[in-house]
Amino acid sequence: MSPGKAAERRPLGGPAVTLVGVTKRFGDVDAVVGVDLEIRDGEFFSMLGPSGSGKTTCLRIIAGFEAPTEGRVLLHGDDVTDRAPYERDVNTVFQDYALFPHMSILDNVAYGLMVEKVAKAQRRRRAEDALRMVRLEGFGGRRPSQLSGGQRQRVALARALVKRPKVLLLDEPLGALDLKLREQMQRELKAIQAEVGITFVFVTHDQQEALTMSDRIAVFNEGQIVQVAPPAELYEHPATAFVAGFVGTSNLLEGEAARAVLGREGRFTVRPEKIRLLDPDTPRAPGPGECTATGLVVDVAYLGSETRYVVALGAGAELVVMQQNLTTSSTDVLAARGRTVRLAWGEEHTLLLPE
Repeated sequence: MSPGKAAERRPLGGPAVTLVGVTKRFGDVDAVVGVDLEIRDGEFFSMLGPSGSGKTTCLRIIAGFEAPTEGRVLLHGDDVTDRAPYERDVNTVFQDYALFPHMSILDNVAYGLMVEKVAKAQRRRRAEDALRMVRLEGFGGRRPSQLSGGQRQRVALARALVKRPKVLLLDEPLGALDLKLREQMQRELKAIQAEVGITFVFVTHDQQEALTMSDRIAVFNEGQIVQVAPPAELYEHPATAFVAGFVGTSNLLEGEAARAVLGREGRFTVRPEKIRLLDPDTPRAPGPGECTATGLVVDVAYLGSETRYVVALGAGAELVVMQQNLTTSSTDVLAARGRTVRLAWGEEHTLLLPE
């Protein structure tokens, strides 16, 4: 399969990883609290959350690097809670590639097989197969210093894949790459995972990365999972105010602002790209199924392909509005600062959040 062509998605199987009531305490700190989770076989599953939210601790518990204080870990239905990492059919890829600089790429990939005393001919064949999986055939004779950052990351991936684990754990593996290379590796990783069919469990704090790559995402906050959903559902229907604010940018309307703008009590969210900027002379009465508000543009950020406006409403709230720069220039959009504008969006984009 060529790098630019997405592999056809295989149907997902039964549970590959199951966490049952997993809690992890470090002294007086509850890093993970009562986590129940099921990850399906063949799934690209991401754990998303801010630093200290518990996602990496959960990954380390699955790997066996940390023992849960309470709860159980099952891999393909087999309880592995008390087993050492080398007794689990998983492998881990870290942000730090940890390649041996004095070894060739082929020897780096085959190193784990050598430790397991796999025959030389077999480990060479398997290492070459693993390099083909990550599109690095022909690179086996080079040293790590002769490769780019993205290529070294793929070598680390090949080194994990060569042992043919049923579950591959990835702990922020793209965090050290620059933006352009990171985006390229996101596409590469997704295509490789679809091709090899192994369950990937991917930890990241980058919302865009998780939305781009995942079949499903678990959002962590303060040691707990607050929502598990496919990317589109997570973005369009966040279960809590935290999810709405953490996964992308979201506007909250509550209290007096909700009453003034929506005529309702409660806590509501609307995404910035759903809101349209209108001329202030636009009729004040909303159209059918439409919400409107008047405000003052207090900040403008020109981002190249789009512009972010911050609009202060008379009711005391601020709304962020994102608009594509289809025909406008930076001069045009920056001139909007200080102007009064009308905002409009469809009622279907106003989501009531649970208290």
